[in-house]
Amino acid sequence: MSEDKKTLFIDGVEVEFTDEPNILEVIRKAGLNVPTFCYRPDLTQFGACRMCVVEVEYPNGRVMVNSSCTMPPEAGINVKINSKRVRKIRKTVLELLLANHDKECTTCDKSGACELQKYAEEYGIKDIRFPSKEKEEYLPIDNSNPSIVRDPNKCILCGACVRACSEFQGHSVLGFANRGSATVVQPMAGKSLSDVDCVFCGQCQAVCPTGALTVKNNVDQVWDEINNPDKKVVVQMAPSVRVGLGEAFGIEVGSNVIGKLNAALRKIGFDFVFDTNFSADLTIMEEATEFLDRLNNKKTLPLFTSCCPAWIRYMETQHPDMLGHLSSCKSPQGMLSAVLKELVPEKFEGVTKDNLVVVSIMPCTAKKYEANRSQLTKDGKAETDYVLTTKEIAQMIKSAGIDFASLKEEQNDSPFGKYTGAATIFGASGGVAEAAVRTAYEVVTGEKLNDVDFKVLRGVDKNSRTKDAEVDIKGTKVRVRVVSTLKEAEKSIQEIKAGKADFHILEVMACPGGCINGAGQPASCNNSKIKEVRAEGLYKEDRELDLRKSHENPDVKKLYDEYLEKPNSHKAHELLHTVYADMFANGYKDLK
Repeated sequence: MSEDKKTLFIDGVEVEFTDEPNILEVIRKAGLNVPTFCYRPDLTQFGACRMCVVEVEYPNGRVMVNSSCTMPPEAGINVKINSKRVRKIRKTVLELLLANHDKECTTCDKSGACELQKYAEEYGIKDIRFPSKEKEEYLPIDNSNPSIVRDPNKCILCGACVRACSEFQGHSVLGFANRGSATVVQPMAGKSLSDVDCVFCGQCQAVCPTGALTVKNNVDQVWDEINNPDKKVVVQMAPSVRVGLGEAFGIEVGSNVIGKLNAALRKIGFDFVFDTNFSADLTIMEEATEFLDRLNNKKTLPLFTSCCPAWIRYMETQHPDMLGHLSSCKSPQGMLSAVLKELVPEKFEGVTKDNLVVVSIMPCTAKKYEANRSQLTKDGKAETDYVLTTKEIAQMIKSAGIDFASLKEEQNDSPFGKYTGAATIFGASGGVAEAAVRTAYEVVTGEKLNDVDFKVLRGVDKNSRTKDAEVDIKGTKVRVRVVSTLKEAEKSIQEIKAGKADFHILEVMACPGGCINGAGQPASCNNSKIKEVRAEGLYKEDRELDLRKSHENPDVKKLYDEYLEKPNSHKAHELLHTVYADMFANGYKDLK
């Protein structure tokens, strides 16, 4: 046995451990588990819920009960994970939580995916010995914003959402208030989420074990549009959806299911199926050109990417004095929606600007907020009519009675469906910057870039949330920084304000690891490795595609030739670019 490996015992069976931070991770490494509500591998240990308690016997005969998520492993101890004593504690905890919980499970958005519901079933909780909260004691539901619904009556005070907001975004929009039985988790001063500087990233609901925080659901509205014979409904889907959706149907994590998704969307009844990857390529054409213009003409640098709506709102609410650093490019969702609204009526018979409905499928809850931005409307109408998360489209597919796993793969529709590998990697942290560098290099040098894999910009685990790289473009040193989470982004902003920053491009994604870990994806909060597997699914498609640079996309070239003229032209700016607003000036209100 190597020196860095030690052993302990789990129910009498010897198990090795090395650098696991707690007994819970050793238990999981051994292929076993204990229930927990508050523990999330990417967050600090909290030990609030007490569900993961274990009985520990020490070699000297001492016995104690403690939460396995807060106890470091020690050599020689025997950990009992299912003793009579710990099972009794867990059942009592469950009864206490259920007594204080809104138990309308059948109508809860989290039904079937609720950890409280799951453990109550596993532990056979049928009778609750404690008095339940009366209906008149229930607190109002916060349904005030486009992205997240907060139901305090389903909160179990595990604190995961509070830590996610603070540790991922450095923002602390949510916090504990009051004491004792009156304790609640809420935004500052009991305000609604729409009245504070929440960025709607949704990571709070991604780690929530119950229905206390859920994604606002737009499935019924989209069904109504599909079933309206007077409407033509088109759909687009983001890069990372293709490697997340399969999990909802028991398909191996990280599998690329884009072909099956195309088929499912047609069976559901969408009239045209396009791909946001097309406009990811379009984004690179605009953003890379914008960057080169700033670099060559000594305009505002570093250039901040503008794909992430949570990052945009963060800048508008926290650093309005730095909005000039943001690229004026709309996000890929915003670009494609604008193109579809403008050109689909011209290209397809029976489609008009009045009967066209644009739906996007995104891994991100903040995209719902983005679609409601007043800056992304034309003639008073939204360019993106509805945003569905990956979880919502899975719900639609299931309710339509479609056997997703057995579907034959289909291609998306043209001309807004073709894409390159550069577009696919947008879904992982570092992907936007890597795609931009691939194009910028060839635009500047006129030479072919043979090695397009800038692996130094990649990485989605919590130890690689900031990455720096330097690219030599014919003697011009372009320094790129990639960060995921707004907490890391804030550090870069402070460097810029202090005059210490030496990078030219700053790519920011608010969700840890990027869009592959967006809050609209199937839950990954108990397994930090899922992000890496999903990201590899995107890089695999990138490697397998014939075209891997955005400027090689023939349909993008055709769009410029026939309509947009050239990147950053007046016509391109009218359709593909946007403006930002100082949210301090209007009380965080930017929705139409």
